[in-house]
Amino acid sequence: MGLFYAAYFLFGGIHLPFFPLWLEARGLDPKTIGIVIAVPMIVRIFITPVIAHQADRHRALKATLAVCSVAGTLAMIAVGLVQGAVPILIAFALAMAALAPMLSLSDAYALTGLGARGRAYGPVRLWGSVAFIAGNVGAGLVLEAIAPGNLIWLIVASLLALVAAAFALTPLGDARPAKDAPRASGLALLRNPAFVAVVFAACTIQGSHALYYGFSTLQWRAAGIDGTTIGLLWGLGVAAEIVLFALSARLPGWLGPFALIAIGGTGAILRWTVMAFDPPAALLPLLQLLHAASFGATHLGTMAYLARAVPKELAATAQGYVATLGGVVTASATAASGAVFAASGSLAYLVMAGMALAGVLSVAYAGARSRD
Repeated sequence: MGLFYAAYFLFGGIHLPFFPLWLEARGLDPKTIGIVIAVPMIVRIFITPVIAHQADRHRALKATLAVCSVAGTLAMIAVGLVQGAVPILIAFALAMAALAPMLSLSDAYALTGLGARGRAYGPVRLWGSVAFIAGNVGAGLVLEAIAPGNLIWLIVASLLALVAAAFALTPLGDARPAKDAPRASGLALLRNPAFVAVVFAACTIQGSHALYYGFSTLQWRAAGIDGTTIGLLWGLGVAAEIVLFALSARLPGWLGPFALIAIGGTGAILRWTVMAFDPPAALLPLLQLLHAASFGATHLGTMAYLARAVPKELAATAQGYVATLGGVVTASATAASGAVFAASGSLAYLVMAGMALAGVLSVAYAGARSRD
């Protein structure tokens, strides 16, 4: 499972920063590049819950992961072979339609399999974060030796590793249910107020990172911070997340899912509020360490809640709901933060802090409903 997470996030660490550079090398202008990247985001919002629910329905998490990895790899090979903006857009949309649901499916697989073995999620998931950094740094070094037009084959190579890791996973041992067996309904989750509140909390807190992901580098560059320092600041945030994941199995028992999400939201509120007041560069490393809370604690708390509260046969369906709402919230927050940031960076960060506050209030409601 650790190798699977490493392979998936190695792909992400190469693809996210460098795929736009490859598109530019293929002659696409910035407006078209934006469309190519945005359309698959919309596609995966709709397809992730469908694939996740079907994986649950047929008790086929490993098989679905394997099929999606092969389909995504073949489609990405097609991306590298076709010519023109429209064929690239179509092939890339197909690739991401197959690859995007894999994180939800793999989290469902991990929570089910690790739970059955009494193993913690965090120490396994941390290998994804490590590989993401390796993908960032490694692809940057490779770029010094190859032309940008060949970057697509580095992405394909990472996907071939993902295919191997997917097929190496151990089946969970869930046989396909009999035709006359009762099937759990995903709608039952949506009728659970605590579940809906936790998903909303997780998505708003994680969505509050939209401004940071999209515009913090621009803000820091404008403040005169050099590229090396910016890279170190980003790496420090991920390193803090890795440390939390590594120590997650040793966290005290009273730090349950609701407490972790609340800590994550509180960390996000503090982080974005201070960022709104243009802090001095010396304070930025401390703010980056809060990534362990704003992202890491929120993610661990969400996964812990899903592992405890969601029936095993709906594990992937629940992850699909989180991914769908998270995609909608993040896309909306990204668009809105860009518009607000253009007018006032301080106001944009305060809006993100408000999103995190909404998440904290939501998880407090979820905790109250669970006690009821």
